[in-house]
Amino acid sequence: MLRKLVIGLAVIATLVAGVGTARLVLPRTDPTPGVVKQLTFLRAEIEDGADHAAQQQFPEGYFFLNALYGLTWVQVGLADPDRSVDAAREARWALDRLKSPDGTAVFDASLRPRYGVFHAGWTNWLRGGLIALKHSDAAEIDEFTRTSVEIATAFRTAKTPFLPAYPGQAWPVDSTVAIASLRLYDDLVAPRFGATTERWVAAVKTQLDPATGLMPHQVEPETTGARASSQSMIQRFLVEIDPAFARAQYEIFKDRFVAGVGVREYPKGVGGHGDVDSGPLILGISLSATVVTMGAARVQHDPLADRLAREGDLLGLPLSGLKTKRYALGLVPIGDAFLAWSASARPIVADEQPEFASGSGWWRVPWLLVLWLPALILWGFVRFRRSRRRH
Repeated sequence: MLRKLVIGLAVIATLVAGVGTARLVLPRTDPTPGVVKQLTFLRAEIEDGADHAAQQQFPEGYFFLNALYGLTWVQVGLADPDRSVDAAREARWALDRLKSPDGTAVFDASLRPRYGVFHAGWTNWLRGGLIALKHSDAAEIDEFTRTSVEIATAFRTAKTPFLPAYPGQAWPVDSTVAIASLRLYDDLVAPRFGATTERWVAAVKTQLDPATGLMPHQVEPETTGARASSQSMIQRFLVEIDPAFARAQYEIFKDRFVAGVGVREYPKGVGGHGDVDSGPLILGISLSATVVTMGAARVQHDPLADRLAREGDLLGLPLSGLKTKRYALGLVPIGDAFLAWSASARPIVADEQPEFASGSGWWRVPWLLVLWLPALILWGFVRFRRSRRRH
């Protein structure tokens, strides 16, 4: 009886190791079909109230789930023009949800730009992405113009490059997204906000975190040092604003935060606790920052993106059917939204960046040992028992 049980466990361990090895070493194909399956799953989840459920988990849950759904469709449509009509329809559906009372409920309409720079910036980036798909009408372009002017005016009249997302609260990452949307306007519609963008970059360079040389995590009500939960997002958008500055910042970020099997929330050598921005930390690693860094690495043409994607497929328990795909058994839809957005990340304004050196593939070895060691131990036990019976 014991022998049969051990053989069964050994077979299971061998199958798990084989699948894991394939995910680590086999060539990776175009991620678009898998991302579309994730989007099919997410659309059904959103219609079933997943965005409202996410709102109970953190302050921008409703907004982020819908925004990332729409933005991922934009990236899919740009990567595959045959899907652009579907992408535009879904992006427009998501945009309408962001502008709805549910989408604006947690934001302050008295701020400038209206509802604060977080809501304004992300919404404007999605608005521009919809126009980039080339299925927009004149009214949508006029709205993009109006909201871009409102954002640019807020930056020109502010004393700081980092505008508030909520009254008395400001995070540099939110302003980065908003400025990227102005660069997107200049690229898609007409050159108009170049001077605003240049002033913003110059001002940012004077207010970097002295400990890391990166943008601070938060600047109001107090300034805090750089953290990966915001830096990973900053690196995702900064390349659209100033590619040279972005490459220099990304190299610092990678050196100070990427470690082992993921991305640390705090710089190497600095400890800290998880919070609503980072989520729970596992040995200092932020899962959310790790997922978003995959997208940042993709827009920087860094092979790190492939490594993070493979590790995500190894640890994320992906389930893929004929029409849908989900990670972590589909229990955290907003996690799937971040994964799909990062897996399909691509620059919209910036040219393709120079590729980083491919680096060593030795990072796979510890994973392969972890995968195969249980199977080897179990089969060794079976062989040992068989040998004892023979003697």
